[in-house]
Amino acid sequence: INELIQKRQLLEAFASIKYLEDETITERDAEKYKDNPQEFVRKSKDVDMLYNSITNVIQAIVVGTLEHPTVEETMLTSLVTLIAYEEAAHPNTGNAGGPGSDLLGMPRRWREAWREAINESARKRVLRVPMALKEEESSWLDLHLDFLQKHLGEDLLKIKLSVKKCYPEEYHVCDMYVEAFHKAIASHLQDLSQRPLEFNELYTLLNWVANTYCSELFLGNPDLKPEVKIENLSLLLTPDVWDKLKNDYITSAKGKIKNYFGNILRLEVTDKWEKEVHPEVKENLYQSSVSLDIQTIIGEHMKISRAISRSLEAKMLELCLAELHEFIPRFEEEFVAWSTAQDSPIFAPYFVAYINNFHDLLSGLEAMFKVNTEELQKILAALTRNFISVFLNTLRKKAQPLLKKLLTKDWILSTEGPDWLASAVSQFSKHLQHMREPMGQELLRDVHKYVVREYITLIIKPRWKMNRETRQQVSKKMNQEARILHNMLIDQGSDSDWLVPAIHHIASIIGEKKKDKIKEYVKELCQDYPDIR
Repeated sequence: INELIQKRQLLEAFASIKYLEDETITERDAEKYKDNPQEFVRKSKDVDMLYNSITNVIQAIVVGTLEHPTVEETMLTSLVTLIAYEEAAHPNTGNAGGPGSDLLGMPRRWREAWREAINESARKRVLRVPMALKEEESSWLDLHLDFLQKHLGEDLLKIKLSVKKCYPEEYHVCDMYVEAFHKAIASHLQDLSQRPLEFNELYTLLNWVANTYCSELFLGNPDLKPEVKIENLSLLLTPDVWDKLKNDYITSAKGKIKNYFGNILRLEVTDKWEKEVHPEVKENLYQSSVSLDIQTIIGEHMKISRAISRSLEAKMLELCLAELHEFIPRFEEEFVAWSTAQDSPIFAPYFVAYINNFHDLLSGLEAMFKVNTEELQKILAALTRNFISVFLNTLRKKAQPLLKKLLTKDWILSTEGPDWLASAVSQFSKHLQHMREPMGQELLRDVHKYVVREYITLIIKPRWKMNRETRQQVSKKMNQEARILHNMLIDQGSDSDWLVPAIHHIASIIGEKKKDKIKEYVKELCQDYPDIR
C-alpha cells in the first residue's frame, strides 16, 4: 500500500486501505481482538497512518499544482474521484466503541485537507515572490509588488484556464484560490507594514492596496473574469493596519514637506540673493517662484493622497498648511538677516517681489484648495509689516547721511547735481511701481512723506545766520532739489501732490529779506499745512 501511495496510485491505495479497514472492523465486531486488544489498536493505527499518508500526498499534489509549467489534469481528476470515494465510504463519525475504535470508519476530511493545501499553496507562492534588499535597491517595494502582480496574476490565469476544469462546479475552485491568495497577500502586506517604511514606501504600499490590487492591473484583469470575483472579498488590510499606515504616511510626510520648503529657501539664497539675480517682471509686477513652488508641492502631495482616500488628502492639506505656517516666519527671518548684513542692490526688488508673491500664495491657496486661510493671513500680515519696516529703515539709513548735509558749507558750495537726493531715494522708490496695489501706492506715499518731512526738519533746525546772498543761494538750491525730487516721485506713481509746495514754501521764506513778504510766505505755508505749527 505504501508503494502505491508513493507512486501516487491513490485510488488503488485507497481501495486497499478501505479493505483493510473494513476487515479490521469486521474482526472487531466478531470480538476477534477480545483477548488481544493491543493487536486491534495496532491495526487501527496502521489504517490511520495509511490514510494520513494519502492526506499528505493529496496536499502535496495540490500545493504542487501551480509549481509546474503545465497542470497534471489526470492527477487532479483522480484526486476529485478519490475524495468522492472517501466521502461515500465514511458518511458519518459513528464508532462502535472499544480501544482505538475511534480511528476506524471516521471521515478523513480530505476535502478540508484540500482546502488547507490551497491556502498553503497560496502562502508559499506569495512568499516566493522575489524581493530585493532595501540596501541594494531603493525601489525594492515597487519592484516586489510588481512581481507579485505578475506572478500571482499568471497563477490565477492558470487556475481559470487549466485547473478549474479538473474539478466539479461544487468545488468552487476559482473562489477558493482567490480567497486563499487574498488571505496570503493580506498576511504578507501586514508583515511588510510592520517594517520601518519611508515616505515613498508607505505611499507605494497604500497606493497598491487602494488602486492596484482590485484594478485591471491585477484581480480586476478582464482576462480573469468572470471566474475571479472581487466583489465579496474582505478588506485586504484590517482598519487598524490601514489607519496605522496612513498615520505613518502623514508622519513621514511632515519631514519631507519641511525639507521641500527648506529647499525653496536654500535656492532663493544661493541662486537669487547671493548671485544678485534680479527678479522677473510679469504684467509690470516683480515675481518670485516661491508661491508657485509652494502651491505645486502642496498640490502634488494632495493629489497622490487623494488617490488613496479623501480623508488622507484632508490630512495632507492640514499638514502642508501647518508646515507652511512654520516656514513663512523662517523665510522672513532669513531674508531680514540677509538684507541687514548685505547692502545689496536687489534688496528692494526682492522685498517687492516677496510681498507680491505671498499675496499670490494666499489667493492661490484659497482658490485652488478652498482652505480657511485665517491663520495664514495673520502670519503674512506680520511678515508684511516686518518687511515694510525693514524697507523703510534701510531707506532711512541711506537717506539720513545725505540729508544731514543740508545747510552745511559742503552742501551750499557743492557743485554736485541737484538730483543727488532724488537719485538716492529712487533706488528704493522706483521699485514700488512693481508692487501690487494698493500696497505699492500706500508705501510710495510713505516714502514721499518721509523724505519731504526729513528734508524740512533738517532745513529749519539750524540756528545760524546767513547773509542775503547765501540765503538766496540756499533757496534756489532747495527749489531745484524739491522740483527734481517731486517730479521723480510723481512720475513713479506717487499721488501725494499735496506735498509738492512744502519745500518751496520754506525755500521762499529762507530766500526772502522783506519781513512782510516773509509773513505772507509763512501764512501760505500754514494755510497749506495747518499742522506745521
